[in-house]
Amino acid sequence: MTDRATLELRLNEWLEPARFKDYGPNGLQVEGRSEVRHLVCGVTASLAFIDAALAAGADALLVHHGLFWRGQDGRVTGWMKQRLARLLVADVNLFAYHLPLDAHPALGNNAQLGARLGWTADRRFGEQDLGFSAPVEATDLATLSEALRSRLGRPVTAVPGDGRPLCRVAWCSGGAQGYFEAAIAAGADVFVTGEISEPQAHYARETGVAYVAAGHHATERYGVQAVAARAAAELGLSWQFIDVDNPA
Repeated sequence: MTDRATLELRLNEWLEPARFKDYGPNGLQVEGRSEVRHLVCGVTASLAFIDAALAAGADALLVHHGLFWRGQDGRVTGWMKQRLARLLVADVNLFAYHLPLDAHPALGNNAQLGARLGWTADRRFGEQDLGFSAPVEATDLATLSEALRSRLGRPVTAVPGDGRPLCRVAWCSGGAQGYFEAAIAAGADVFVTGEISEPQAHYARETGVAYVAAGHHATERYGVQAVAARAAAELGLSWQFIDVDNPA
């Protein structure tokens, strides 16, 4: 067991949210009870996740996608009211870390995704150094795509480049399609992220660098688990991961 303040202090020490210019507040987003025994983590603070976490006896939730984002409607109505009402009535804490959870060199989404695929980053690239890049044993796009499909448990969208051997992979989890040009400039033979938008297919064909979209949700399941496991080990908590499937 620990207390909310200690948990918040440790999470902030590890993830250093003050270093990042982000799209919403990082850290404690909803204050609940002071004692924390059971920590439940997940990708997004959706109503389905909140309900499942409360049913599992959570005292605190840890997510990558929290409730509050820059530019959103600030009224507490509709889906926002439903989510907040569940947390407030149950007196449960909600912690959310967005870019800090992508960037952490060991616990973050990118580091953890790379570890599961055998990629050890030796370079960082892109805005706020969120992108990771690593040398890999030469492979082809079909083999790499199958490794991602098998590891993540979902189909991927792959756009071939010029057919070169893939000797350097760059990756950035989630909706990082805008990092493709930075990955190309950083010497990647293939860029892996969660999503694809219309321009990226053209960039792949015209630059020769392959592109793989492996799922926003699927590529961001691992950071919260690594952080929750560390918090549990250091602070004497129980923890679990609840995965609410998302096709995006």
